[in-house]
Amino acid sequence: MSPPRILLCGDVLGRLNQLFKRVQSVNKSAGPFDALFCVGQFFPDSAEQLEEFMGYVEGGGGGHSQIPLPTYFIGDYGVAAPKVLSTASRNSANLGFKMDGFKICDNLFWLRGSGKFTLHGLSVVYLSGRQSSNGQQFGTYSQDDVDALRALAEEPGVVDFGVTNRASVSDIPAGFLDSTGSDSSVSELVAEIKPRYHIAGTKGVFYAREPYSNVDAVHVTRFFGLAMVGNKDKQKFIHAISPTPASTMSAAEISMKPPNTTLSPYTLVVEQTALKEVTKRSTDSVSDSQYWRYDVSQKRHKSGAGEGNKLCFKFIYSGSCPRGEKCNFQHDSDAREQYSGGVCIDFLIKGKCERGPDCNFKHDLQNEGESHSRTRRRSESDSGNRSKVCWFCLSSPNVESHLIISVGEFYYCALPKGPLVQDHVLVIPIEHAPSTLTLSQQSNSELVKFQNSLKLYYKNRGKEAVLFEWISKRSSHANIQVVPVPSSRAAAVRDICNMAAEKLGFKFVAMKFNNSSDGREWLRKQFDRNYSFFYVELTEGTILSHSVEENENFPAQFGREVLAGLLNMPERADWRNCALGKDEETKMAEEFKKQFEELDPNQ
Repeated sequence: MSPPRILLCGDVLGRLNQLFKRVQSVNKSAGPFDALFCVGQFFPDSAEQLEEFMGYVEGGGGGHSQIPLPTYFIGDYGVAAPKVLSTASRNSANLGFKMDGFKICDNLFWLRGSGKFTLHGLSVVYLSGRQSSNGQQFGTYSQDDVDALRALAEEPGVVDFGVTNRASVSDIPAGFLDSTGSDSSVSELVAEIKPRYHIAGTKGVFYAREPYSNVDAVHVTRFFGLAMVGNKDKQKFIHAISPTPASTMSAAEISMKPPNTTLSPYTLVVEQTALKEVTKRSTDSVSDSQYWRYDVSQKRHKSGAGEGNKLCFKFIYSGSCPRGEKCNFQHDSDAREQYSGGVCIDFLIKGKCERGPDCNFKHDLQNEGESHSRTRRRSESDSGNRSKVCWFCLSSPNVESHLIISVGEFYYCALPKGPLVQDHVLVIPIEHAPSTLTLSQQSNSELVKFQNSLKLYYKNRGKEAVLFEWISKRSSHANIQVVPVPSSRAAAVRDICNMAAEKLGFKFVAMKFNNSSDGREWLRKQFDRNYSFFYVELTEGTILSHSVEENENFPAQFGREVLAGLLNMPERADWRNCALGKDEETKMAEEFKKQFEELDPNQ
């Protein structure tokens, strides 16, 4: 598959006729192109251009009012910006935490505040508007937007595009600098995020910087500053590139440096940031390991000291918050775990979701007993109520029945939503129980049969099974994840698990067994209901287990993230990035059932 073809544009200033005339010309001569990114001010700076601009926003039909290709813009300020953006914000399709663009009209999308999304395989992060602390609704970004972007950028994988309204002070030559054209916040963000391409506007000139190396990263960054549309000096306002997504590149390709590569312009920024951190705490050296993104020395373990019951978006989304104890919002571990389990982030933070039935995430809490301050205590004995909200109870209307592939007396098998790899399977107890280690010995024999059948199924396809279970004290319905890995990489699973454990500051307890039954009996003895617990069964019969201490910062997605790193697909560590449509899920489950039929212990 050929790389996506992207057009970049500077400040539009409402001159959509001139912009799209040029886009159509370039598209005809060098296209077709897949998308257009507009940086700098997008809306008109005077009412004179308003009729032309609104012809596209409100027209949406034929003639000059048709936008020729998907166009994404930041710089959400200028004449008519509040009116247009307010209308878009009220559109039911745009409600919620939507980071891949609010639809303004056909082929026009507004990137609001800050966010991260994937477009044609390219990882894109953006910071929209101008810096402000006055809480203005449109046209500015806040410190919350900056911190949220830092949290999003902690996710694994190389960022392909960093799109900002203004350039950073380190990106542009001294001769171009003025008091309004650069942004110190952008400097800090770009130094941390390290995008392969950084695109910015507002300078009124075209500037393509020599590629520069990054601190603590192997890839280079290229900066493009774009001029404004229709500028009198004939400066270039549109630029075409065709970058290969980093997620599809080999390590050698990503680390390749052109002969004209310069040193990072952000060395000073990084050093200043590091100096501030040293005054707060001692730090260990950060490993450049491609497999693991956690480093216990870089995490804050205390909850935010914010007052009230507002929750911190950054903490819930990523598990950490750059502001630490200075954050004004609560760092609620329960809410973070709920989000990791698929609960809607709008529902967690606001107490409701404006998207309603159109939302793809869960609007019920999974944990028993009392949750965060907005929830009421539920009775553990209320099994009828519980089964209505649990994703895994077969009696629940929320169960994804089209994903079920086999049902036994005590356990059933199903494909997960957002599988890490093809043939990724869940083994789930029919009884609503928080752990498979607390179920009866009678049920254990059926579980072992399921495990052995899956292992043989994978082996016939040149793969080995890795099984793991995360048992939180707040777990609701247990499940064992069974992930196939190529036989050539199976031996490395133990090493990568141990390396990840070392990063988090603990060591696994390891024991080897000749059969799964003996291994599970040993796990029962290791497990203490008063603590959270994680274990992984490796391909050669070795089991690694870890009892999680009360205040330990253990990631709920540990198993999946380790395997995603091992398989060189870090972007799939979050199941949301792998979500499929129901029709595709149904087809996938039917195909698996057909191929698994001969080995299914319930046939």
